Amino acid sequence: MNQLDYFERKLDSKNRLTIPTQLRDKLGGTVVITPGFGKYLHMYSSEVWNTEMEPALTGDILDETKADLNVRFRMGKSVHNLDSKQGRVTLEAHQMALLGSRDIIAVRAGKYWRLQAKS
Repeated sequence: MNQLDYFERKLDSKNRLTIPTQLRDKLGGTVVITPGFGKYLHMYSSEVWNTEMEPALTGDILDETKADLNVRFRMGKSVHNLDSKQGRVTLEAHQMALLGSRDIIAVRAGKYWRLQAKS
């Protein structure tokens, strides 16, 4: 079976993103959504967030680079359980403001997904 690397969705009126069926098991029941480095979001499975991002954000208390990364990824971070029937996650108002559109492109970026507005 081919790995899903890209999908497009139009968010519904409640800003819900429907995750494709073949991706739901890989993400597990919970996802972490954070701002990215630009006008887009990152979506992580809770496993990747806990085992890779949390350790990556740990560092010397006086390391300004780590502090800046912590602020970037934790400010606006949200944790969502996928609804069991349709595999949806609701984007929050500040996340929608960053995207600026209901038409979303999701692209695999290694172990996480980039969510951005369709141009």
